[in-house]
Amino acid sequence: MGKESSTLLGILAGTAIGATLGILFAPDKGSKTRQRIADEAAAARDKMTESAHQVRDKVANTVASKKETLDEQIESIVSDASHKADDIITSLEKKLEELKAKNKKYQKS
Repeated sequence: MGKESSTLLGILAGTAIGATLGILFAPDKGSKTRQRIADEAAAARDKMTESAHQVRDKVANTVASKKETLDEQIESIVSDASHKADDIITSLEKKLEELKAKNKKYQKS
């Protein structure tokens, strides 16, 4: 996203500089020239503001998407661990029963 932002800022800056130079070299009254520069500056500011909002929204959407994916992955890991824990507990209970049976056999002797 840094590359997109840099490219976008470069394009906007180039456009603003080009428009300003075009206005400055145009044969017009000083007041009209100043007004055109002010209008162009306001238009460039509006474009930059809109672009910044778009970048912010894109970043926010990406972060939300990644968070959702991370939450799903964590939930899956916890679920898998729970199932494995159940398997281990079942295996240990079987071993305990076997040991109890062997212990009873030794107690009868």
